[in-house]
Amino acid sequence: MAGEDLGRLFRGLLGSDDARADLLGSLLDELGGSTAGTGNPLDGLLAALGEGGLGHQAHSWVAAGPNEPIDGTQLVGALPPDTLDEVGRRAGLSAAEAADQLAQVLPEAVDRLTPGGQLPHDTSLEDLIKSHTS
Repeated sequence: MAGEDLGRLFRGLLGSDDARADLLGSLLDELGGSTAGTGNPLDGLLAALGEGGLGHQAHSWVAAGPNEPIDGTQLVGALPPDTLDEVGRRAGLSAAEAADQLAQVLPEAVDRLTPGGQLPHDTSLEDLIKSHTS
């Protein structure tokens, strides 16, 4: 699914027409190649964040309980530079600006997409988002 389609779904999930939903769709579209065969780029996102030193924070978004915040600087350090460059380019932003905006929506989005504190491995991201917006 293309990033703009994911963005449209994320706008429904997050309950807003916020451009950050489009950034989130683009980010997951960019990370879609690292889904470990699940068809769900959320796996790739969480793996990249874990490898980039934000595993503890990302785990808090999946687990029950409060979501630990992150900031754009942390996100820039955790994700591959070419990923944020491309996400920012698509939105007409710098990588740092894209990271700042993504840091504001990632905790809530991942939290909403991981019901019961579990990462759904047998559901496509599209179906998962739709199940939470219908």
